[in-house]
Amino acid sequence: MTEKDEGDYPRPDFQRDRLRWQSLNGPWDFLFDDDDIGQTKLWQHKGLPASVTLNTTDNQNNAQNNPQARDSLMETISAHPDQLVKDNIHTKLSNTTNHKRIIIVPYVFQCLASGIGERTAHEVLWYERNIDDLRTAEEKQRGDRVIIRFGAIDYEARVWVEGHYVGEHRGGQVPFELDITGIFDISPSGSKRLTVRVFDSTDDLTQPRGKQYWKPKSESIFYTPSSGIWQSVWLEVVPATRIGDSSHGTVIRSDDIENGILHANIAILGRRAGQALKVQLTASLAGEQIVLSDLHNLPRETNTVKIDLPMHVSPNLFSTLSTTFQTSHQQSDTRMWHKNTALWSPDHPTLYTLSISLYSSSTRLLDKIHTTTGMRSLSWSNSDSTFRLNNNPFFQALALDQGYWPHTFLTPPSTAALKADIKLSKSLGFNGCRKHQKVEDPRFLHLADTLGFLVWGETANAYAFSSLYAERFSAEWTEAVRRDINHPSIITWTPVNESWGYTDLATSITQRNHLRAVYHTTKVLDPSRPVNDNCGWEHVVNDLTTFHDYADGDVLTETCKSVDEILAPKSNRPVFVSPIEGEDAGCRHEQGTPIICTEFAGINIGGGANGGDDNERDWGYTTASDPQDLLSRIRTMVTGIVSGGHICGFVYTQLVDIEQEVNGLCDYNRKPKLEVDKVREVIDEAVGLYYEMVEKRLGKV
Repeated sequence: MTEKDEGDYPRPDFQRDRLRWQSLNGPWDFLFDDDDIGQTKLWQHKGLPASVTLNTTDNQNNAQNNPQARDSLMETISAHPDQLVKDNIHTKLSNTTNHKRIIIVPYVFQCLASGIGERTAHEVLWYERNIDDLRTAEEKQRGDRVIIRFGAIDYEARVWVEGHYVGEHRGGQVPFELDITGIFDISPSGSKRLTVRVFDSTDDLTQPRGKQYWKPKSESIFYTPSSGIWQSVWLEVVPATRIGDSSHGTVIRSDDIENGILHANIAILGRRAGQALKVQLTASLAGEQIVLSDLHNLPRETNTVKIDLPMHVSPNLFSTLSTTFQTSHQQSDTRMWHKNTALWSPDHPTLYTLSISLYSSSTRLLDKIHTTTGMRSLSWSNSDSTFRLNNNPFFQALALDQGYWPHTFLTPPSTAALKADIKLSKSLGFNGCRKHQKVEDPRFLHLADTLGFLVWGETANAYAFSSLYAERFSAEWTEAVRRDINHPSIITWTPVNESWGYTDLATSITQRNHLRAVYHTTKVLDPSRPVNDNCGWEHVVNDLTTFHDYADGDVLTETCKSVDEILAPKSNRPVFVSPIEGEDAGCRHEQGTPIICTEFAGINIGGGANGGDDNERDWGYTTASDPQDLLSRIRTMVTGIVSGGHICGFVYTQLVDIEQEVNGLCDYNRKPKLEVDKVREVIDEAVGLYYEMVEKRLGKV
């Protein structure tokens, strides 16, 4: 994080009116624990030692188990198994002593920004620093709480304050928080020692890890791992009785544009038994309040309250808004308004500001939250193969965005870098992205809401199936959906990619059932968005028909002319699983379901023209001879996908190069390989062709 970012609250989508917080990003003490002796030696109580001597006769932590199985897995996943690095396995460490050092949080030890930049395998990591009670005397008297928040730690974290165990969490992509007030109340004076132990397995392929490679040298489509703390850490003072965020049950449903009603379910935390509370919801537009709900009593039997808020802006009310807003958002424009409700879309990302207020029974203000929402509807069951945004057919021109940076890896280097990626994508002609194998920093989604950028929500997958995997993945995916459910920019959920973690969907009913369970859990949490159960192939249940095809342009064009060819096996996998006689009905494409090519292209430029440091390892699915050839190939592909008349969206692989995978439209430092205007022209032509064809087929829509 830059110094400027230190003033940026990590959750801009959910801010308290009385915000009191302190960033814990920056220097921490750090120590590798390769023999995993720290807990036995009571480091959490005594503090981290200056160094630790390794047991060289018994240490197997860095000798990789069963490399043959992992080689077989890579040969299955990789497009070019013949190019895999030989003898690419972890070996024992040569050093015999690990020394305590400084790490810069939230950067992982493997990246340069952490101040360490060490690529060797270490599974057990310890972090330590001092913290202070942020509360004023008044806040202590009022009973306010001190919470420590972790944006994400990969993979298992255990936390102590002054040697007192305060909690733990499993799941590398999602946030958690711990109430540490009691430690300060018991011992009010002085700083307290905060200790975090992290375990991130090198070998366990049932652990969701996404694109983080389990071998020492990254190759093919896999990259250097990111272990430990990789998103922001901060302390926050909060009211004892307070409004919960989406992770704790506050859900803002903003898809009912026909009635112009916002459906909110507000969750309250820290309520005392029988405590009488009231909740009120306010919406503003262009800085002016447009509606204020009644005070709603929190039911005695539950800690949530439902509030329906009309979001209409009458012509009289509209006339009171700023002249600038009236000029740029004329109510006669049906792209921006529906029945006097302002609409959110990539072209016109109009956001309402919401304020949620919590009161005592005597209407004393206890807590107040500010957030935003965009009124927009999604429909995908239209029986005409369209995906619709705000009732209109909408073509999704998306880029595959994996969210890696050269010196910070999965951690965004700054808020500005996140904003720059969205602007770069839009300048190239894309109206959104498929965030691939990562739950992105919340700041990205806040920016996507603000700038008008569609996002497919995804998370890191594993590569082997077991009951433990099923337990882990179900929990982490649920947490990811809950964290991001209130962002209008998110329009599709994609829990699984290319059967990763589900190695035998052809014959395993257990694996099919778990994937269906993930789908149905997602639909229970959020019925307002489609779920892309298994992106690419082997669908077991479907809202969308998605497929991946990295063929050259002419072949891809022929494929997209026919639904039968689109549904033909891809990479030797069926697009839909077949029935298992007498046991499982399988799944199939339903006529009228939207079809989207969710990965294609992946083209690098030959001759070291990609700008990588190791040109011999430059990797792409196919290779262009020069930039002009690359642009020509892109034009052939996007035109071919659309011209067949069956497909309503695509995901171009990919936005930027990452390590050895140099098939991005931009290099790793975000420098475009082609003239931006020319790429946008190609994308715009394909999107325009889609709308021409839809109008001919369905009439004016």
